[in-house]
Amino acid sequence: MAEKQAPLLIKRYASRRLYNTETSDYVTLEDIAGFIREGREVQIVDLKSGDDLTRQYLLQIIAEHESKGENVLPVDVLNDLVRAYMGGGASVVPQFLQASFDMLRNSQSRMLENMSAINPMAQVPGFEAMQAQQQAFLKAMTGGISGGWSAPEGGAGDTPPNGEEKGEDLDSIKKQLAELQDKLSKLK
Repeated sequence: MAEKQAPLLIKRYASRRLYNTETSDYVTLEDIAGFIREGREVQIVDLKSGDDLTRQYLLQIIAEHESKGENVLPVDVLNDLVRAYMGGGASVVPQFLQASFDMLRNSQSRMLENMSAINPMAQVPGFEAMQAQQQAFLKAMTGGISGGWSAPEGGAGDTPPNGEEKGEDLDSIKKQLAELQDKLSKLK
């Protein structure tokens, strides 16, 4: 399992400005929300007192999104959270929420792993022909120069263009197009 990346340390100055210690620049709440969306953990600390302000700022990010009309949490859930936190005694809600999000995160990562292991497009009839046609088209459009695009092995950018090769590509495209048309007509 990969090591967990250290949280991005954000320091809050007395002026209430937030300072990214990695990039040495000031950030906004929207910037912090972007870091979190990208999968980065953050820790927000008051520079003078050393108090951890992370929860306060994360709640503020959610509140700002709610005020913009972006419904982050349903009203029923918000009501339940207020009841759970304002009620007397210890609440199991924080542990329940943590366990629920852990399960969701694990399920999502397993689903992504399964999807990347099996390429669903590879099952489509004529996929290999379409892929070869795309590579030939890219090669024809770029004149055999990748121009910053990375082409798969055997694709654009491997050899300089010449008249004979372009003719072969055109013949290949025509043949592949005919094969695709044949397959499509059989599907009807």
